[in-house]
Amino acid sequence: MNILYSLAIRLYSGLVSIAALFGNKKAQLWWKGRNNQWNNLKSPDKDDEWIWVHVSSLGEFEQGLPVIESLKAKYPKYKLLLTFFSPSGYEPRKNFQLADKVAYMPSDTRSNAKKLIKNFNIKAAFFVKYDFWFNYMKVLKENDIPLYYISALLHPNHYFFKFYSFWFRKQLFNVTHYFVQNDETAKLLKSIGIENTTVTGDTRFDRVFEIAKQSKSFSEIEEFIDGRQCIIAGSSWPSDEKFIIPFSKKMPENYCLIIAPHDVSDSHIKQITSQLDDYVLYSQRSTDNGQQTTSKVLVLDTIGILKQIYKYARFVYVGGGFMSSIHNTQEALVFGCPVVIGPKYHKFVEAVDLVRDGGMFSVNNQQEFDEIFGQLMNDEGFYNKASGICQDYIQLSIGATDKIMKFLSSEL
Repeated sequence: MNILYSLAIRLYSGLVSIAALFGNKKAQLWWKGRNNQWNNLKSPDKDDEWIWVHVSSLGEFEQGLPVIESLKAKYPKYKLLLTFFSPSGYEPRKNFQLADKVAYMPSDTRSNAKKLIKNFNIKAAFFVKYDFWFNYMKVLKENDIPLYYISALLHPNHYFFKFYSFWFRKQLFNVTHYFVQNDETAKLLKSIGIENTTVTGDTRFDRVFEIAKQSKSFSEIEEFIDGRQCIIAGSSWPSDEKFIIPFSKKMPENYCLIIAPHDVSDSHIKQITSQLDDYVLYSQRSTDNGQQTTSKVLVLDTIGILKQIYKYARFVYVGGGFMSSIHNTQEALVFGCPVVIGPKYHKFVEAVDLVRDGGMFSVNNQQEFDEIFGQLMNDEGFYNKASGICQDYIQLSIGATDKIMKFLSSEL
């Protein structure tokens, strides 16, 4: 089975190379980043000791960042090797200052795994969430290098728990310890004989909590809101905007709406604004010297500030739930904002928990959308209860990083 797995990894790498030749931009970045990568993937000093942190993409990087920061602060003697699988993580974070080396993870072959460990004196490795690379896991184990999983999350329908997955389940025993997000993951691992787990919760809550504490003010946003109640629709797609835009046209006068689309390309911004009667672009607000506007809708045609402006919202809609899955809801929850989402949310523990508890609300159509928006706007008792549930959930969720670092104090 190991031979078949390694062949599949080589086949995947070959297919990516072919896709790069045919102009796929993500594949080109993936191939270019790994071409001649071993020139960089070596320790400049053989006496240096390294901690290796691997993440799949940008979301997992944000998830692992609180642990990275704590490791660097508590164990400054170790150098940090940070690797990414995806260009969408590597490209924005390739100059991450806390890391001594940032690189793509070489393809998961046994020879690559042995070479990486030969090139770096690795004292501990940390993989985030569920990025399982079995040759690396095996070689780390063979070399007595502890491997920890941060914020691991598994579901009953994961392939590890299928009848045909004995070989894959066996590989999970190569991990030193799992820091898992919830009790379900711990129980699933225990059901196959793995008990080296600690339920810590999701480290990303620590990250968004710190961002919330440090969030700055945005005069352009405050001038647009101008005393009104504000709703924010974050990371929206056309499948979300078909509900958001009709609602905006019947919004009460004491309310305003900020639409922050996931795609801020000119074509998508024009697609949104062509359906609106009364709007202003954020780029216009940032250059109009603070002129007042009576517009009811602000379209955020930029990236990078959404997580900080959620503090201005009474409640929030987070997009993606009518596509493959919802986007990040934690960034809104940390401000105590009730959240409305589409139906595809079951991959996220906090969404499942809060839909059950009444701090988050899943909708399937325009009628449900309008009804929950109306209730959050007009029923103060209902709104306060939902907001309180979100605030309580956040307070109970932060602290995963401290639990991990307490455990590691006797390990590193």
